[in-house]
Amino acid sequence: MQRPAKPFTPVRFRLQPPFNMAKMKKALFLDRDGVINYNHGYVYKIQEFDFIDGIFDITKAAIEKGYIIIIVTNQAGIGRGYYTESEFEKLMSWVRNCFKSNESPVHDVYFSPFHPKSGVGKYKKDSNLRKPNPGMILKAEKDHNIDLSESIMIGDKISDIQAGVAAGIKKNILFDPSNKDAMENSYIIYINNLKDAISYL
Repeated sequence: MQRPAKPFTPVRFRLQPPFNMAKMKKALFLDRDGVINYNHGYVYKIQEFDFIDGIFDITKAAIEKGYIIIIVTNQAGIGRGYYTESEFEKLMSWVRNCFKSNESPVHDVYFSPFHPKSGVGKYKKDSNLRKPNPGMILKAEKDHNIDLSESIMIGDKISDIQAGVAAGIKKNILFDPSNKDAMENSYIIYINNLKDAISYL
């Protein structure tokens, strides 16, 4: 005697979305000395920190357009022994509070204390974190799920731009009021006023 066939019950698989399907962020990467503050040379004290006009305008506009703010800064003064990581972090805590009070909180800060020639002790090395290498940007990409192709880098030196290009950032803005580093390159946007960067967001 043939047994009656069992009714077909479809098996339902619950597909887990891959990790990278999470909504990616776009970031405004900022160099510090020469973009956020006037570069007086190895600035590490609050009384020496003078904000450049327009910095809070660009960061507020960026946040309104959905960017997160990331600071990426070479700090060879630490490696040279001019000041300590603790002194740098104390200053940056104050800087971040200033950004927050100006309605543009900083999402994270990355710094490279290394120098391949003038570094002292553990700081004397050619680190991938030091611009023009892209290490700090790539670390931020991983830490915060950033879409670098939709992000922007603003720096005052060609090395900042080189780091952005190497990381895969498409919009790299050179803020250079003197135009001393100006050169013809399709991957560089030149501005003389920080507020001019708003139109590229």
